[in-house]
This record gives sequence, structure tokens and C-alpha cells, in this order.
Amino acid sequence: MVLKIRLARFGKRNSPFYNIVVAQARTARNSKPLEVLGTYDPIPKPPPSGEGKPIKDIKLDTSRAKYWLGVGAQPSEPAWRLLSMVGLLEPKYHGPPRTEEGEKVEGRVR
Repeated sequence: MVLKIRLARFGKRNSPFYNIVVAQARTARNSKPLEVLGTYDPIPKPPPSGEGKPIKDIKLDTSRAKYWLGVGAQPSEPAWRLLSMVGLLEPKYHGPPRTEEGEKVEGRVR
């Protein structure tokens, strides 16, 4: 049984709201999950103080997320990004490889 940590979409059209869930890999996106770990609201809200950058709300049960990662659940790409923001996983970098001096590494010549 392959488990995935992924996002299940809720909310109305043009105002998405996601549940961070653990589900079997072969089930549909919004099918019944094994467990709901938290929520993610991607629409920025103004900070409570009224000053500064808008905040995207992430609520997550970190102890349960650590448990499921320890059991072997594989996070999807968006879930990986959210879990790395919380500090549970190392962020993935998709940029081109660089040398120690910060220069781009040239690709293979054909």
C-alpha cells in the first residue's frame, strides 16, 4: 500500500482551500483520506497588525506529519513545498546546478 501526502481541494471557484491529507496513491484527489493532517489557504490575507506582507495560512499537525513521513508516506510536490516551509523536510531546489563560486555549470555538448 503506497501512501501519499497530498492536497485535497475544497472551496468555491476562484477561492481555493486545501486540506493536507494522507491517502492511498491510487485514489482520486478528493476521495476519502486516511487522515487529515492540516489545512492550507493559498489566498494571502493581510497580517493581524495591518503592516507587512500578506500571509498565506498553513495549519499542520506536525507530530502526525512526522509519523506518516516516518512510516514511508511520499509527499507530492506541493505538499513537499509546504512541509519544507514548516521545517519537516529539506527544500528541493529546481534551479540549474552551480559551482562553489556561484557560476552556472554548462550542460553536455552534443
